[in-house]
Amino acid sequence: MPQSEFLPRQYALADSKLKTTNVTLQSTDSDFQFTFEALQPGLFRTTFFSPTHPLPPHPSTGPRATAFLTGKFFGNEPTLTSTELQKNIVVGNVTASVTWTDCPMVSIQIAGQEKPIHKDLQFRSYVADSTGVAHYTHYKRDTLHVGLGEKCAPMDLSNRHFTLSATDSFGYDIYRTDPLYKHIPLLINATPEGVVGIFSSSHSRGTYDIGSEIDGLWGHFKVYRQDYGGLEEYLLIGDTIQDVVRMYANLVGHPLLVPRWAFGYIAGGYKYAAMDEPRAADVLYEFAEKLKKHDIPCNALQLSSGYSIAATEPKVRNVFTWNRHRFPDPEEFLAKYHHEGIRIIANIKPYVLAAHPDYQKLVDGKALFTNPRTKQSAVARLWSAGGGESVEGGHIDFTSDLGFKWWFEGVKYLRTAGVEGIWNDNNEYTITDDLWQCSLQHDKDTPIEGVGDHIGIWGRALHTELMGQSSHDALLDLEPNVRPFVLTRSATAGTMRYAASSWGGDNVTTWDSMKGSNSLSLNAGMSLIHCYGHDIGGFEDPQPVPELLLRWIQLGCHSPRFAINCFKTDENDNTIGGVIEPWMYPEITPLIRAAIKRRYEMIPYLYTLMLQSHLKAVPPQRWIVSGYESDPEVWCEALKAGEKQYWLGGSLLVGGVYEPGI
Repeated sequence: MPQSEFLPRQYALADSKLKTTNVTLQSTDSDFQFTFEALQPGLFRTTFFSPTHPLPPHPSTGPRATAFLTGKFFGNEPTLTSTELQKNIVVGNVTASVTWTDCPMVSIQIAGQEKPIHKDLQFRSYVADSTGVAHYTHYKRDTLHVGLGEKCAPMDLSNRHFTLSATDSFGYDIYRTDPLYKHIPLLINATPEGVVGIFSSSHSRGTYDIGSEIDGLWGHFKVYRQDYGGLEEYLLIGDTIQDVVRMYANLVGHPLLVPRWAFGYIAGGYKYAAMDEPRAADVLYEFAEKLKKHDIPCNALQLSSGYSIAATEPKVRNVFTWNRHRFPDPEEFLAKYHHEGIRIIANIKPYVLAAHPDYQKLVDGKALFTNPRTKQSAVARLWSAGGGESVEGGHIDFTSDLGFKWWFEGVKYLRTAGVEGIWNDNNEYTITDDLWQCSLQHDKDTPIEGVGDHIGIWGRALHTELMGQSSHDALLDLEPNVRPFVLTRSATAGTMRYAASSWGGDNVTTWDSMKGSNSLSLNAGMSLIHCYGHDIGGFEDPQPVPELLLRWIQLGCHSPRFAINCFKTDENDNTIGGVIEPWMYPEITPLIRAAIKRRYEMIPYLYTLMLQSHLKAVPPQRWIVSGYESDPEVWCEALKAGEKQYWLGGSLLVGGVYEPGI
């Protein structure tokens, strides 16, 4: 992409009154303004913006986060020292210094340390770049960088470059593919001296270069580049990673308390709901009988989207509808599964194809995006039925009153029929045009003066968050006293205020995929995605051999979320694929049964961990060194990789088997 950096300079104090908690600077050679504010001990907020680069119009922190946090110093009242071109704010054991001899530069120092733990890059700290901004900071070599939601293994993100976006990364390489499914611009730098988190509240796409780019003049640096708008960033300072995660949770919201049933075995497989002969409902009745025959407990089944593919031409996917050939009586099917103790989690996708019975209604009501070039409803090619098949349709615009409400009512319809969990899938919003327009009707409290209506600045990821809110609120509207369960594939920082669970998407069937998944889980946990797991056995590729399946189930039983789900298409069958079932290899079925029953024995422990997650933002799945970051003996590459072992809670050390023949 073109680069057009502009460095605003010649800053002066915009407010002559000295305040103990903030500084506001105005560039005199441009219209950019810079602010720095102490919110709480260890928590600071920075903004950098102008009329042409407005602040994020819908920050992922939520509308009340900053107001709620500001000024709560818990007895550690800030003190101030200042000179003509520098201001020092001391809160507890942290000193934040802001200088503006040329351009604003922030440094953070912890009491007793010789050097700053965080420092902006001099002469290049905060720059405008075309429609967006960039923030340059010093890169500390030989330390640990984690977070960013969900990034390819290993766990340590140091010396690497990442795209901040979300995409449908079907069949990804767990060590190479980027981006994956989550868009969470939280980067945590852990050192023996302390831990620093940097979090951007924007939903705009961007990139993060974490020391992979080196320049002889500028040295070793990190740079966060944001495609659109101005910058709102939070600095989070603590002694441990958990200190930072807890402060981050106070900004974006603590994880939801997951219903107890969600910790059992969750079954799935695209094939089940895609069958015509025998009918899908009958195939699933048989599956429930086989569970009893093999004495394997099961709490839920992920019902893939085949249930919503039309029974007559055009045989394409129509969200919130039922294929009445595959499921002649959906209510009866759902009631029978509920009677067996198996809850149905129904797959829904945030788009409508042109053949959908409500398509024209949604077009006429401006519930889809608008293409500014045609002034008509924006059209995209979207997944229609079998693997790789597509037809034209449109994405739901969740800033539209009709779009949000239509989705809300669709979820209520499924719940009323007997669906007990909602599976928000394919919600990465992989739209190919930044200029598509949002209606901006739904979120009327959001100030939009001076902000355009295009999806580039509002962010594709905003719709992932609002989709989660609509699904969550619909379930809660029907049953205010029941914890809503929304499973989401994509996520932003704000999505997990509404979604109870997530997973690592469409992985593949290899030993490396199983091993690397631990790294994804640890970074997800440090990014506040706590009820998280992976499709055991692999979503795509050939079936796992018996040994790999057994080892994966044994490992997966010791994770916050335990699910077996797959597609398993091949060149001869891209329609219904295959399934992974616990009894598919009779020679290992007793061992698999024992592992799954062990999982059920652990549910009280897992539930306790999720209660800690909900109340204190402590990840259930934890880095092996969690809490001991100040010990220099732990900083070895094997531990920083996060691949082979982890803590499940504070009492269970988990180490898997990642090679055959062991």
